[in-house]
This record gives sequence, structure tokens and C-alpha cells, in this order.
Amino acid sequence: MIQKGFKLISIVLMLAGVYLLWINAAPLLKDNARAPKEPSATAVAKMAEQETESDVSAIYSQRPKIGEEFGTLVIPKLSAELPIFHGTDEDELEKGVGHFAGSVLPGEKDNSVLSGHRDTVFRELGKVGEGDLLVVNTSAGEFTYKVRKVRIVDADDRTVIVPKPRATLTVTTCYPFNFIGDAPQRYILVADLQKN
Repeated sequence: MIQKGFKLISIVLMLAGVYLLWINAAPLLKDNARAPKEPSATAVAKMAEQETESDVSAIYSQRPKIGEEFGTLVIPKLSAELPIFHGTDEDELEKGVGHFAGSVLPGEKDNSVLSGHRDTVFRELGKVGEGDLLVVNTSAGEFTYKVRKVRIVDADDRTVIVPKPRATLTVTTCYPFNFIGDAPQRYILVADLQKN
């Protein structure tokens, strides 16, 4: 009788363990770039209204719409040329590199933030480091950035999207590159605009 009770308890504990394993492992089966959250349409419209006709915003005749391809990111070290789409939702990230809509456009003074999946467009981004060049081509021209710093931060670290005092390009992807599921960290390249 006691042996039967132990078997029943063993089966219940095993089923509970399988259930707990499943609910904790299921999210790991899907990889997500966890790009910075896009602002609402109202917030984007408000940001556009707040832009002035200074030399900073004058380099673009019009802002791209969410989902619109507006440029290319060239990474000479990787011999890569990648399309850039405005926005960082899954729709944009499936097509190429996403531009965080809450940041300035490439070439403008402040922080322009680009994100991409580590298992697609940024598969080899870990080979890019300090001193390497990143070139962004848009309707406003060609902008060459030199990587000043490589950072590895927690997935929820929002310091990658903070304003910068000079024209900066911040490129972000999930890290570690070979991690299965939602990666716990982000690989960040911080690059400064070079004078032509």
C-alpha cells in the first residue's frame, strides 16, 4: 500500500515537472530581437511637430513612414549591404535592419538607432569592433561612422536609445549570437559620424 502511494506521488511530481518545464521553455523556442519599443502614432506625430527647421533636420526633405525602406547599411568588414526600414516591429525586422522611429535619422545630430536579428542580418556582427566603419546611404547622402565602443548590456537596458551630444549611430542585436531562444543580453556598437 505504501509502495503504491510512493508511485502515485512520483507520477504526480513527474507530471508537475514536465508541466513546469514546458511553460518555462516555450518562450525560449521563439527568438525575438526585442528592439526598442516603437512609440505610438500619436507620439511619432508629436515628435515630428516638435522638429525645427534647424540644420539638423534640414538634411531630409521628408521623414520615412513606418515600414518604408529608406536606406542601406554597408558594413565593409563583412562585405555586407543591408536594407534599412523605418520601424523596429517584427514586420520591419523580417525584411532587414530596423530604424528605431524614436531616434533621429542617420546623419542627423543625436543618436540614430538601428536594430536587427542576430540570426539573419546581423549573424556576423560580432566580428565588427572598435575602429571598424559603418556606412549608411540614404536620400540625404552617405554617412560614414567609425565604431568607438562595443558594449554588451542586459536585454532590458534602455541606455542604447538615450540622446547623444553628437551624431551617433547605435547598432544593436541580441547576444550571445549562438543562444537559443530569447537572448538575455544585447551586443551594441556605438559609432561616431566622421567628417567627409
